[in-house]
Amino acid sequence: MPVDTAPPRRERPELKPTPHLRPARMLATFLSLVLVVGAGWFAWKYVGTNIVAKQRQGEMAVALADDWRGNRSGDATTDELRVGEAMAVLRIPRFGKDFEVPVVEGVDDSALTSGVGHFPDTQRPGQLGNFAVAGHRITNGQPFKDFPDLQAGDKVLVETRTHVYTYVLEGSGTDTIVDFTDIWVVQPVPEKAKRTKSQHSRAEPTKAILTLTTCSEIFHTDNRSVVFGTLVDARHV
Repeated sequence: MPVDTAPPRRERPELKPTPHLRPARMLATFLSLVLVVGAGWFAWKYVGTNIVAKQRQGEMAVALADDWRGNRSGDATTDELRVGEAMAVLRIPRFGKDFEVPVVEGVDDSALTSGVGHFPDTQRPGQLGNFAVAGHRITNGQPFKDFPDLQAGDKVLVETRTHVYTYVLEGSGTDTIVDFTDIWVVQPVPEKAKRTKSQHSRAEPTKAILTLTTCSEIFHTDNRSVVFGTLVDARHV
């Protein structure tokens, strides 16, 4: 009978995590979770909100057109508006022939998700004074993402229930940068308010102007880019 001459097998000892490895593994797991959550938040913030907002803006533009159909009489500047309600459609040929976005009453987060927001204390489109609006440059549909491309002489069209107003820009999208607290830019006569260093100028307007505002940088900033325009045409529709 053959004799087994192979050396006896040695059982490998069971590996047990040493106490100092447990915190390291927990930290690695935590950091991985943070990365996953952060990536998800980034994707939602800079991609997801654009998809949702553009769909919402498109639906509002269609609903507005349906509401206007057969209801083009009167004077839209006297329409009662609630915060968040669409009042007009903004078109800027510089941003492309298909660019159009609802103008919504108010400039809170909800309104700016639905389109560009109209500062409630400023004038309506076509009125003497300052028709001022704000829009996101990034996220939530980012209607003003190409704001720096604006040039003096560019046209901005604002269609209401009764009129199409055409404004011509006086400067570029990078000419004027102000702090977000500089509310003189939305005063009825901005140049007068700036000259007198008054945030609440009482100067009486003599012309109809447009003010567009957005963040001056892509990511968080307290500065705002501003461009002004002058009304050159008002056509009843």
